[in-house]
Amino acid sequence: MNTLESLKWRYAVKKFDNKKELTQTQINTLKEAFNLTATSYGLQPVKLLIIKNKELQNTLVPHTWNQRQVLDASHVLVVCVPKSFTKEEVAKYFSLVKNIRQTPDEVINPFKEFLTNEIAQKSQEELFLWNKNQAYLALGNLLTVCALEKIDACPMEGFNPEKYDEVLELDKQNLRSVLVLPVGYRAEDDFMKDLKKVRKETQDVILEYN
Repeated sequence: MNTLESLKWRYAVKKFDNKKELTQTQINTLKEAFNLTATSYGLQPVKLLIIKNKELQNTLVPHTWNQRQVLDASHVLVVCVPKSFTKEEVAKYFSLVKNIRQTPDEVINPFKEFLTNEIAQKSQEELFLWNKNQAYLALGNLLTVCALEKIDACPMEGFNPEKYDEVLELDKQNLRSVLVLPVGYRAEDDFMKDLKKVRKETQDVILEYN
């Protein structure tokens, strides 16, 4: 399939085949794709939890509005952002830039100073909302890669983040859950499987300035 055919093939799976599992190669592809996601300034203020534990998945079902996809999926991906985000993250980023690119300090320092000041001036709630936007970028990227790799997925905002954080003990890792993405294979009896995709005409959603 080409890219557009793959995107047409994709839909938010309502029922997964709980007897099928993704391969480690497929999971590794999703890991790399997540890591390659574009983020503001390249800071990567996002982390990905990968859950493959049926007991834990079952525990999360009531905190996901009883959506069984979380239990029946091969794996459950949880996109998280830092609970507390500080200028130290900027220092770590530029240390990585210097290590990988061998960029001299005289080139790095002006931008490093600008970004450090930007972070320092924002409240933690402002930083959370900013980082949450990066989580949506990551989700979009994962959904596209899933479509291209023929991995079924169901993006979810319908869950209780506080309960997820509690069950997964995310506070210990300075993380807050933002989005949930069960992945696996669609069940043959998923009622949504063969339905036509409902989308507006492109001219209704695209504005062109020539």
